[in-house]
Amino acid sequence: MFIATANALEPIPAPLRDRMEILELSGYTEEQKLHIARNYLLPKQLQANGLNKDELTVDDNALRRIARDYTREAGVRNLEREIGSLCRKVAKQIAEGRETPIAVTAEQIPEYLGRQRFFEEAAERIDRPGIATGLVWTAVGGEIIFIEAAAMPGKQSQLTLTGQLGDVMKESAMAALSYVRSNAIALGLPQNVFEEQNIHIHVPAGAIPKDGPSAGVTMVTVLVSLASGRKVRSDVAMTGEITLRGKVMPIGGIKEKVLAAYRSGIRTVILPKKNEMDLMEDLPKELRDQMHFVFATDIRQVLEAALEPAKRQQEAKPKETANGHERPKRRKTEKAAAASQA
Repeated sequence: MFIATANALEPIPAPLRDRMEILELSGYTEEQKLHIARNYLLPKQLQANGLNKDELTVDDNALRRIARDYTREAGVRNLEREIGSLCRKVAKQIAEGRETPIAVTAEQIPEYLGRQRFFEEAAERIDRPGIATGLVWTAVGGEIIFIEAAAMPGKQSQLTLTGQLGDVMKESAMAALSYVRSNAIALGLPQNVFEEQNIHIHVPAGAIPKDGPSAGVTMVTVLVSLASGRKVRSDVAMTGEITLRGKVMPIGGIKEKVLAAYRSGIRTVILPKKNEMDLMEDLPKELRDQMHFVFATDIRQVLEAALEPAKRQQEAKPKETANGHERPKRRKTEKAAAASQA
């Protein structure tokens, strides 16, 4: 029996793939990583670095912090490397004469592994209208992406796409812009929205190729946010394909995308309604209980959940005269003043 592993099935020739039984293994949850680190990775690294079990103890919160703030990956390969680095530094301290046992807590992790490498950056990145958090699938697990849009005056409407996007993602952006412009009134936008304006949609991390239809709902949300001036909630991430009628279509890689949102500190995820059963089957119950899911069939449901409420209209301005100046209050005449004194 031959057992082979791969990150992607596409490069495997079809005749060979047809003769295999394929088992797809998705990423680990934080709880699963904790058990793997506690029961396997830490004992392995203790032995590899010449440490006895009673010389070093690492509590669960410290292992969670390493997994969350220093690795942020679908698997545990880098987690094992960081645990090994921690063990080597402790072994060095013992060789220099430090007394044992040594207990490492979550607060002490930066002393051994340096500064924190990953942050919950969604709140920092989404600081104005026209930016939203999307979810994508990659060969090594799910990732979050930030999609940005800007509008500039132009003689003719033009769409510019940057960020090394594939053909499918470019078509999603075109479909998103067409939907917003053709349904502007229904979305509460001006009828001539983006008319005589150049639209630029950018997906940062331009050195990484990106493709797939699952960014469609995110692009619609970004464009509506830009046109309406309403910010997108920083604690929300979304995924789903969009049609020209505004329908939200199902996509793949649900578990990996939800895990990516969880690793990034996002607890509300907008998903296509038709992917609800995939979520219930693939995602552990303890993780589902910690997150909130919005299942959408129409893009308006996505916008309602993702956009912040519109600002209340300013208080009514004082009445103006024909020349645009405020009408001055009449002063009491001398006769009226005298009468009031009497």
